[in-house]
Amino acid sequence: MALIETEEAARRLARAIASDLSLYNEEKIVKGVQGDNLFDELAEEIEEGRALFKSRVAPDLYQKNFYDRAIIDILVRSKGHVQSKLW
Repeated sequence: MALIETEEAARRLARAIASDLSLYNEEKIVKGVQGDNLFDELAEEIEEGRALFKSRVAPDLYQKNFYDRAIIDILVRSKGHVQSKLW
C-alpha cells in the first residue's frame, strides 16, 4: 500500500482514526475527562492509533502533528459537555 502523500489525506486519516477511538471508547473517554486523566486512560489506544497513522503517511507528513490535533479535536473538544476539573 502506498504512503499517503497529501496533507488533506493525512488529516482525513488522522480524524478517521480519532473518530474510531471516540466511537469505541466512549466510556473511557468520559471517565478520563471527568478524572482529568484522559491520556492515561486511553494511552494504549492512542498509541495504537498513532502507530497506524505513522505507518500510512509519508514521514514529512507525520511530523506535522495531524494525529495529535485530531485527538484533541475529536476526543477532548467533543466532550466539552462532560463535567470536569479541566473546564
